[in-house]
This record gives sequence, C-alpha cells and structure tokens, in this order.
Amino acid sequence: MSGWLTARFPKFTQDRLLLVVDLIGTFVFAVEGALAGIDAGLDVFGLLVLSFVTALGGGTIRDLLIGAIPPNSIRDWRYGATAFSGGAAVFFFHPLFHLVPVHLMITLDAAGLALFAVAGAGKALEYGITPLLAILMGAVTGAGGGTVRDVLLAQVPGVLHSDVYASAALAGATVVVLGVRTKMLRGVAMSLGAGTCFVLRMVAVWQHWNLPRVMVH
Repeated sequence: MSGWLTARFPKFTQDRLLLVVDLIGTFVFAVEGALAGIDAGLDVFGLLVLSFVTALGGGTIRDLLIGAIPPNSIRDWRYGATAFSGGAAVFFFHPLFHLVPVHLMITLDAAGLALFAVAGAGKALEYGITPLLAILMGAVTGAGGGTVRDVLLAQVPGVLHSDVYASAALAGATVVVLGVRTKMLRGVAMSLGAGTCFVLRMVAVWQHWNLPRVMVH
C-alpha cells in the first residue's frame, strides 16, 4: 500500500514523512531543552526559549544554509507550537519528568538525534544539495540545537567532548544519502539511517566510546 502511495503521490508522501519525523524530533528535543532550563534555574520564559532553541536551532541553521528561507521554525506554525508544547509540558509536569530514569532520557535523546539527522539530510537532498553537504546538514540538524543551548547556558557544547554524538548523526545521514542515491525508497532509507544513528549513539553511551583526543600531561 505504501509503495502504491509513494508511486502515485511521491511528493506528497515524502513531504508528509519529513514533516512527521521533524515534529517528533522537535518535541523530544524541546523536552530535553526545558529540562536543562530547569536544572539551570531559569524562569518560565527562559525555559520556553531554551526549549525552542534546542528543538529548532539545528533545523533553523540548516534551512539558512541550504536556502530554505524563511526557515520552517518561522514559516510553519506547527514547529513552534510543538516546541513550546514540549517546554510547557515540562514546566507544568516537571516532577513527573524528573522521575523519568536517566537511561530513558538518554534513549529519547538518541531517538531525537536520529530523527533530526535523517530529516536534515532528507531535506537537504530535496533542495538539491550535494551528497557530502547533505550529510553535514544532517549532523547540523541533529546537533545544532543542543550546541546553541549549551552556549546559552555558558557551557562547553557537549557535542565537542561527550561520547559519540555528532558522529552518530553523520553516520545516520550517510545511510540516508546512500540509500536515496541507490534509488531506495525514501521511507526505507530514512528508517535505516535513523536506526543506524540510534544504535551507534546508544552503544557509544553503553560502552563509553569517545573520539580520540590529545592527552596532555
């Protein structure tokens, strides 16, 4: 059935798939940003700003770079509404969110990273960006919001020193680009890319993997 729909309405189904993936990732990252705001002692305004930036910062940077002007975060009200809904949910029900086990939050973060990485690469390809830069746009989409969040909180961005994060996004985006280039169905390519990113991120956390760094004595 999905193959028939894709063949009959290719543009519609691709756009709908990208939208759904984008909105799910937006909500997950908004919750994460709001929780970081609570830990930093921000008021409700600061919390909502942080949830918006964390959820949509990476996608906004991507859209500006690929020429999708104005960015979806401004043009489409559903993105802002989803981000603020995530922040508001944390504000009103934060005791429940703080009861969520750490490993579950890590899992949700990995899921959000995977969703954003594949959505970012997919959208870059839609705009005719070359495969290599489309892969980079996937990483920017996945890690950009968290980087802006950390900068606003006066912290060294976690993507620069913690576990395998941006690398996982790059791997997932690479699978998407390779799948599309080999004429794989867009949904299949994005599913494989998201799975690759998610598994790599989770295994990296579990095994405490880190990229090589200079050891200073």
